[in-house]
Amino acid sequence: MVTAKKKQVPVLEGAWTVPSSSREKPQLIGSECPHCGEIYFPRKAKSLCVHCQREGLKDIKLSRRGTINTFTIIMQQPGGNYYHGPVPYAIGVVELPEGVYVETPLKADRLEDLTVGMEVELVIEKIWEDQATGTELIGFKFQPV
Repeated sequence: MVTAKKKQVPVLEGAWTVPSSSREKPQLIGSECPHCGEIYFPRKAKSLCVHCQREGLKDIKLSRRGTINTFTIIMQQPGGNYYHGPVPYAIGVVELPEGVYVETPLKADRLEDLTVGMEVELVIEKIWEDQATGTELIGFKFQPV
């Protein structure tokens, strides 16, 4: 029996690299200003640096590892119809070596084991699946190393 590959839709188009082999790992894509060195995530669609007001931002691959700067554990399903994942869940800010702070879901076997300063690494995985269409929403998260 052959199962059809599900359609995957990224939560943020163009936010990470797609590996071309099993040896490669995905990386977040940011923007860097060649004039002042300011780095942004997510990458900027426009080429203007907010910091120095000059043009010419370049896409760069960001480090896969960083440290948890702060986080919170959400214990209640949010209102509205935009979140379909498990509860409780953790949201945090991860500082990458480039000095960029990434707001991100955090993944851990036990959420209570997460700590500020903990080293984490990037993973790309399914966030939610629309059962009616079989479409998977995929996104980035960080998990303990």
